[in-house]
Amino acid sequence: MKATPILIVGAGPAGLAIAGRLRHRGLDFELIEQSQEVGHAWHHHYERVHLHTVKEFSHLPHLPFPEEYPQYVSRQQLVDYLESYAAHFKIAPHFGHSLERVSREGDHWVAACANGAHFKAEHIVFATGVNRVPNRPHFEDQEDFSGTMLHSKDYRNPEPFEGATVLVVGMGNTGAEIALDLSEAGIPTLLSVRGPVNIVPRDFLGRPTQKTAFTLAKLPAPIGDWIGKQVQGLAFGDLRPYGLKPSAMPPARQLRETGKTPVIDIGTVAAIKAGKIKVVPELKAFTPDGAIFEDGSEHHFTHVILATGYHARLEAFIPQSETLFNADHLPKSCIGEGPHEGLYFLGFDNYQPGGILGVVYRDSARIAEAIQARLTISSS
Repeated sequence: MKATPILIVGAGPAGLAIAGRLRHRGLDFELIEQSQEVGHAWHHHYERVHLHTVKEFSHLPHLPFPEEYPQYVSRQQLVDYLESYAAHFKIAPHFGHSLERVSREGDHWVAACANGAHFKAEHIVFATGVNRVPNRPHFEDQEDFSGTMLHSKDYRNPEPFEGATVLVVGMGNTGAEIALDLSEAGIPTLLSVRGPVNIVPRDFLGRPTQKTAFTLAKLPAPIGDWIGKQVQGLAFGDLRPYGLKPSAMPPARQLRETGKTPVIDIGTVAAIKAGKIKVVPELKAFTPDGAIFEDGSEHHFTHVILATGYHARLEAFIPQSETLFNADHLPKSCIGEGPHEGLYFLGFDNYQPGGILGVVYRDSARIAEAIQARLTISSS
């Protein structure tokens, strides 16, 4: 049993951010990470991915990105930055420590790991991310399909799919970008879209949409929402002839009320309009060499990539946690209260404009301040 005032779970951007905040305040902590590297997910994302948020609003606390980095930071650049951030703040995670559960014992929490290690802490910060467990839906007659099927988590680049036809299931940001990646490599690509979608351009008239979103958020919601819809129309026109049904909900309102980020377009719409990506409806059932879709159409392909999202699954760690979470199974607040006092949740607020890294920057400051205040009280 290792005792520490603060335990951080996860060495991704959120875990490093709170570690940097705590180090800056001179507070001791331990950090556990199930993999063998910081920023593990970013080491293994598909190769072309870049941040969709501008670099001045995407860095971690107390250490901006290098000046030479472009406005939209690449996957490898972010990996390099995360590693340098850990070195800069002397953050040394306990690698190979996979959390199994936490339990309350007196005035402390005890964290049990799969390798038998235990940590006793007054404060535990969960930084395990909203993308912890891949969502793998099961489809009718899926076992009959003779091709390959993988989750987007395991997609790297188009090379393994050369000479084949690929179905991408799901048009969130990942599905839209993987479909674009495949189509740009000359691979026939189908994109299954289940329902209406909200799409916004990453940049509009030379200005990052993220910055525009911050400006619109300062306006009364109806006005900001109306402007957002006008920008969509100007940027894309009517997408219904291409199989994309528009969402009735403005993009900013969708984010505020549902936590679902609009698709940030970096070229997928143009590829759809050019016929390089074919939009098909919701997948209903597989056949040996393809699938049947909601409209009754049948298409043939040899590979399927499930861009069907993830689950945070925080409830797997915390007993009697029903009151902690909202309808989306995400924490209602970044600071636990009542029976969950001493637990903190960083990087789970999907309801704010500007991207998750902006939320991490903001909430890491709130959490660090709350922890320091409680440590001061407990020591007095």
